[in-house]
Amino acid sequence: MIESNSILLFVTDAPKSASFYGQLLGQEPVEASPTFAMFILPSGLALGLWSKTGVEPASAATGGGCDLGFKVATADTVDTHAEWQGKGATILLPPTNLDFGRTFVAADPDGHRLRVYNVAEG
Repeated sequence: MIESNSILLFVTDAPKSASFYGQLLGQEPVEASPTFAMFILPSGLALGLWSKTGVEPASAATGGGCDLGFKVATADTVDTHAEWQGKGATILLPPTNLDFGRTFVAADPDGHRLRVYNVAEG
């Protein structure tokens, strides 16, 4: 069985994206170069940021085609979206209650969608 342990996002400027995610996540990348950066999230998932110009085969996709989810412990934590905005994220959906729980959606500088959510109990 193959286990997923990383997500790679294709970005325009890897150092700029690494700085953005470093501020957002409150940590430094474990690996960084002019074309690539890697973060290890608390869950163990690796988040890679790879310069579009170095990807083989070349990617035709752009940001925004899916959500990268960040589950948080409480619904109140979702209401901290202004902190993300202050760190350079564009808020696409302010805190909202949906059928699964409370959520907001932000975008990184390349338009990748970042969904912060808390699952409703009951």
